Amino acid sequence: MIEQYVLGLQEVDETQVAVVGGKGAHLGGLSRIDGIRVPAGFCVTTNAFRRIMAEAPSIEDRLDQLSRLNPDDREAIRTLSAEIRRALEGVAIPGDLAAAITRALAQLGEQAAYAVRSSATAEDLPTASFAGQQDTYLNVVGPAAILQHVSRCWASLFTERAVTYRQRNGIDHRTVHMAVVVQQMVFPQAAGILFTADPVTSNRRVVSIEAGFGLGEALVSGLVNADVYKVRDGEVVAKAVGAKQLAIHASPAGGTQEQAIDPERQEQPALTDSQVVRLAQLGRRIEAHFGRPQDIEWCLVDDGFQIVQSRPITTLFPIPESGDRENHVYISVGHQQMMTDAMKPLGLSFWQMTTPAPIAEAGGRLFVDVTQRLASPTSRASFLELAGRSDPLIADALQTVLERDGFIRPLPDEGPPGPLAGGAPAAPIETDPAIVTELIGLSEASIAASERDIRTKSGEALLDFIRADIQELRRILFDPQSHQVFMSAMEATWWLNEQLEAWLGEKNAADTLTQSVPHNVTSEMGLALLGVADVIRPHPDVVAFLQHIEDEGFLDELPKLAGGREARDAIEAWLDKYGMRCVGEIDITRPRWSERPSTLVPMILGNIKNFEPGAGERRFEQGRQEAWKKEQELLERLRALPDGQRKAEETKRMIDRVRTFIGYREYPKYGMVSRYFVYKQALVEEAERLVQAHVLREKEDIFYLTFQELHDVVRTNRVDDQLIGLRKDAFRSYQALTPPRVLTSDGEVISGTYRRDDMPAGALIGLPVSAGTVEGRARVILDMARADLEPGDILVTAHTDPSWTPVFVAIAGLVTEVGGLMTHGAVIAREYGLPAVVGVVDATRLIPDGQRIRVHGTDGYVEILP
Repeated sequence: MIEQYVLGLQEVDETQVAVVGGKGAHLGGLSRIDGIRVPAGFCVTTNAFRRIMAEAPSIEDRLDQLSRLNPDDREAIRTLSAEIRRALEGVAIPGDLAAAITRALAQLGEQAAYAVRSSATAEDLPTASFAGQQDTYLNVVGPAAILQHVSRCWASLFTERAVTYRQRNGIDHRTVHMAVVVQQMVFPQAAGILFTADPVTSNRRVVSIEAGFGLGEALVSGLVNADVYKVRDGEVVAKAVGAKQLAIHASPAGGTQEQAIDPERQEQPALTDSQVVRLAQLGRRIEAHFGRPQDIEWCLVDDGFQIVQSRPITTLFPIPESGDRENHVYISVGHQQMMTDAMKPLGLSFWQMTTPAPIAEAGGRLFVDVTQRLASPTSRASFLELAGRSDPLIADALQTVLERDGFIRPLPDEGPPGPLAGGAPAAPIETDPAIVTELIGLSEASIAASERDIRTKSGEALLDFIRADIQELRRILFDPQSHQVFMSAMEATWWLNEQLEAWLGEKNAADTLTQSVPHNVTSEMGLALLGVADVIRPHPDVVAFLQHIEDEGFLDELPKLAGGREARDAIEAWLDKYGMRCVGEIDITRPRWSERPSTLVPMILGNIKNFEPGAGERRFEQGRQEAWKKEQELLERLRALPDGQRKAEETKRMIDRVRTFIGYREYPKYGMVSRYFVYKQALVEEAERLVQAHVLREKEDIFYLTFQELHDVVRTNRVDDQLIGLRKDAFRSYQALTPPRVLTSDGEVISGTYRRDDMPAGALIGLPVSAGTVEGRARVILDMARADLEPGDILVTAHTDPSWTPVFVAIAGLVTEVGGLMTHGAVIAREYGLPAVVGVVDATRLIPDGQRIRVHGTDGYVEILP
């Protein structure tokens, strides 16, 4: 059949990626939009490619070899991919296939010039652009040359860069096929790229256009500085004309050539303003057709625009749905919870059920809509102050939004209260340790009751039980007295820092005063793991065994070794208390330490190697002594001041309040995560039943459903497999995105800045959260399971939730990209006396692993040392 090898562009649309590849499918879609001109052409389909692959010698063996290579083995990839390209280019195009291509050419004009363009099936997808991975050939003339370049396009599926890209993204080479687009060449006066959302700010209301003279290749390959135009609401709002010294034009002999531009034309704009506005309107029409922001290549020919490519922009962070056309401002929940990774749908819906704040979801992350709080003058000031204390970058970004005319319409009355509202200060509370003990006791009793009652539930009754029990969790989490306890501790911390700096010139004095406080369940967890190491250290057989464990069954193997029973009991006792925690624990779907105890083993081995017996108790006592000495020294200095007795008494009251209550700051989350684990164990059992009943394919599929969808599956015993597949794809694409701290309903990502002028040149600025200065080797670690730390190392990572605490005992300092004064990493750093700076933008990229750095935990910056 001839037609399966060649299809005209007007015969295809974006549903036919499997037949004509991403580029061909998009061009077919474009050619169907009213008012959009696309140069005429046809597609050589993937059927033709498959036929050539089948005829290429020993290609299967080479693909097998390729799939086994490490993506970093560049030499082997280079050699193998070159062999595959040679094999493909060496296959003679069969007669009937060549005839189909030349017949299509004859209909368009044999001696015209053509662009011959690769169009792979994994290309221009919503989740991966694969931009520039395969080859394009311009100004190709004559049937023989076109057939030769079609062959080269097929081979370009195996360029070294394309192969490496697929290896890194886990894409099987056999699943990707190559079509080829053959399109009449246009010879433009100007060409360039149009983004229907601003690629710098992600603002969906701003169209960004880059333009240069001649063919667009000069821009794409970075040979010239383009003109850049920004268009909003039908008018040019910004324009920068680049000095364009070169243009690429078609050469008479075929191919292209660079040409110098006359000096007097170099500073001329490539487009008039009215052309820019017209082009932006075409961009909006194309965006509306494809239903998402587009990256479009265009050419200007005799004052008319022709479109030669359109692909989705894959790097934009999605916008939360608001259900109205009003302006909204969202702040990231993940930045406050120290967990900015993408969450699965079940994890997102549990969090939404747990919190009363107006929570929206986008890109697998949660956001709080703070528009009302910013609109109300009464709530705005206190909210901005609280946001600024927590994360100055969020406060600065919100200030930027407020300074824009008319984006937020002021409200006459008070915005809604609730978490994050930062309303009035907490009412003072008596400094009584019994309050904390009682709150913890009530929470533990409630969790025990939940654990007991859930055992008898299954099916719909289980999901109804969880939904009701979450109300009890909410009652405990948002209990006014609980809130009062940690808020009064936080306010006392701020009071101490402000007053002691004013009275004594002491910066961040509270940092030392909060070392080794009672009732901090998170810092106790890190010290308790040192205790586990103490039990195992005297038993060399156990230590040797732990160095080579392969799977999660190792706890059952331990009793066979000398000292193994004690080792197992120590690990299990630790897991009984802390095993419901894990990295990213606010997402109920993440594997807990109890489910994967092997993740603890490297930390236990590190503790055995790096510490002496009894280190946990010594560490705690040393911190307590340092805090006590600091307290005595400060009170003595205060008494020597005018009105010193009053100042000292007031300070002593605040120190007692902080030391009594600040440890509890970590408890509510521990209680929530403990309860989540009770729910999770029951839900996983229910999922196993659904697998046995052939409703689900695998038990983890429940993680890709919301709570309500899971309820429906349990009720009906039916699941939409296609939905689960789409959710898995979406989650994979969300993992690659970086969530913004602040996002608007226009999709604009607003990055705040630190407004501090007193920093040394080249310093990386952040928020000082734990005082002191330390020098050491930076260890840039993104996955805690791979944390190989030596004493004296400084941990540099994206964010630390409570699960990172066990590695804190081994480090000398901390630098994170995300965090605030009262986020978990900051609280624990102060408890352990570790100098720490958080909120250092791009720290994991800017600080090389192994680099010597100096962390200024008192002043909030990091120096990279020679």
